[in-house]
Amino acid sequence: MSSLEGRVALITGAGSGLGRSHAELLSERGAKIIVQDRDRDGAEETAASVRANGRDVHVMVGDVRDSQGFAQQAAEAMDRVGLVDILVNNAGISSRRRPFEEIDDDVLAEMFDINVKGAYIATRAVLPGMKDRRHGRIINTSSIYGMMGADAGSHYSSAKAALIGLTKAWAKEFAPWNILVNAVAPGYIPTALGDRPGMEEIRAQRLQTILLGHEGDPRDISHAVAYFASDDGKYVTGQVLSPNGGVVI
Repeated sequence: MSSLEGRVALITGAGSGLGRSHAELLSERGAKIIVQDRDRDGAEETAASVRANGRDVHVMVGDVRDSQGFAQQAAEAMDRVGLVDILVNNAGISSRRRPFEEIDDDVLAEMFDINVKGAYIATRAVLPGMKDRRHGRIINTSSIYGMMGADAGSHYSSAKAALIGLTKAWAKEFAPWNILVNAVAPGYIPTALGDRPGMEEIRAQRLQTILLGHEGDPRDISHAVAYFASDDGKYVTGQVLSPNGGVVI
């Protein structure tokens, strides 16, 4: 795969899980990393992994819903590390299974504010620099549920579907500046949330739907992100790549 040497990648929600995996892999490929997360301890742990790969790293601690704060912190990070070449809109929240009647205004607003509004805010912060240089990569994080829906989680499914819509719209809008916009839509990837008590039965049921017979690994998603971030994907925009083991075909 093409090297990311000299590139700067900003990854939101990089303090754990998929975001940490993305930071580690992109730094292995040569990128400098800006780690963003609202959890300082998690962000610092990710930063330590990046430093272990010999790469420059900067930590941003804050909430992706804070437009002014995010913009200020991103500007400070770019002054130190360099203008962002690669943005991975990874910050997001999931939810326990909720029937429609339990999705009140607060639950709905939080889901869209973090998953969708957060992507807007992060993109606003880096887009001017990408346009000036006529080069950039934006990678949004959707989900298989954004592609097929969930029977008890319409707020999550619709937020993740919105990110697919954003990907396609931004790909068209930003193409004149050679800014490529794509999305990953992960399947069932083990996380700390998925390992909590009471999830055993749900995970066993999900396993029956995976054609390859096993859950994925965070690196499976990170490899897709790295492809979109690299010159190997220089002729790809507006696409959704879903490493999901055959759950959605």
